[in-house]
Amino acid sequence: MSEPVPETREHGRGMDAHNAVMREIRARNDAQYAPDEPTRVWLDEDNTPNGVYDSLTIILNTGGCRWARAGGCTMCGYVAESVEGGSVAHDALMTQVQVALDHEAEEADDVAGLIKIYTSGSFLDEREVPAETRQAIAEAFADRERVVVESLPDFVTEDKLTDFTQHGLDLDVAIGLETATDRVRHDCVNKYFDFADFVEASETARAAAAGVKAYLLLKPAFLTEAEAVDDMVASIERAAEYAHTVSMNPTNVQRFTMVEQLYWNDGYRPPWLWSVIEVLRRTADVDAIVVSDPVGAGSDRGPHNCGECDEQVELAIKDFSLRQDPSVFDEVSCSCERTWDVVMARETGYNLPLAR
Repeated sequence: MSEPVPETREHGRGMDAHNAVMREIRARNDAQYAPDEPTRVWLDEDNTPNGVYDSLTIILNTGGCRWARAGGCTMCGYVAESVEGGSVAHDALMTQVQVALDHEAEEADDVAGLIKIYTSGSFLDEREVPAETRQAIAEAFADRERVVVESLPDFVTEDKLTDFTQHGLDLDVAIGLETATDRVRHDCVNKYFDFADFVEASETARAAAAGVKAYLLLKPAFLTEAEAVDDMVASIERAAEYAHTVSMNPTNVQRFTMVEQLYWNDGYRPPWLWSVIEVLRRTADVDAIVVSDPVGAGSDRGPHNCGECDEQVELAIKDFSLRQDPSVFDEVSCSCERTWDVVMARETGYNLPLAR
């Protein structure tokens, strides 16, 4: 298992150049964020092994992902929204939780059965969320049905998961695997762990009676559209052996990232929504729930088609995510699909993006 100090693993692992660039890009950010306000809170619906739940999602504002402090993932801008200084006190984190609960009370007709808790890095990293806070959060949501917490594989241990399962909660550990291909994860995403580490973390979760939700990234930097689709199909098939749910996240262009720098220099286009549909069609029979919620769909910086069909296609993707019925895609069509066909057939690494 990778040691939980990823910044010490930077040198000599082929990541030095990526990390140097990422640190320079992140240094351009001078925004300040309050430690008692969550980064984001929203209400939604989510598909789970026990059916569809109303969900409350909380992105806690912490001191930031420790890997991002070393340089970090090429597409991730969440650390740019973190509290400066590297840590947030217990009381401030619990105030953030209360802000989220107040939002739920104001906006929802009833309490959500599913709580999803994220940070800019790893909820189970005690430098981001101390053990005292983790235990208090577990108690705060002990009356809900299911909880999802996000973490890198390094920090997944049985004792941390037991803080939640001892309350009778169904617990899922969400792991940002991004791809099942180690070379793509290392060279395109700049994420340091191996697929074997994901497998080990999933076994640890299983031993603690917790489930695993794998997050995958469609079209990281430096892949063509066709390469990205093929890699995603293979990754979903492989991740489904260890995770009951696989969430495919089409890349969106976040601020202060290498992907954004490529984007502004005409070196990157977010994935087509047709690519999302192609992947979901080709993996509809895997033994896992496969979902996608394209962030920023229809915008230039998010996954998009031509602009005319984006909303219709996005709705079909969300419908599939809830019902797992690929026939929903038969209801959407647009002339721009022919352009996507050309991109899939002809785009190469030296001429991408072939179309904007």
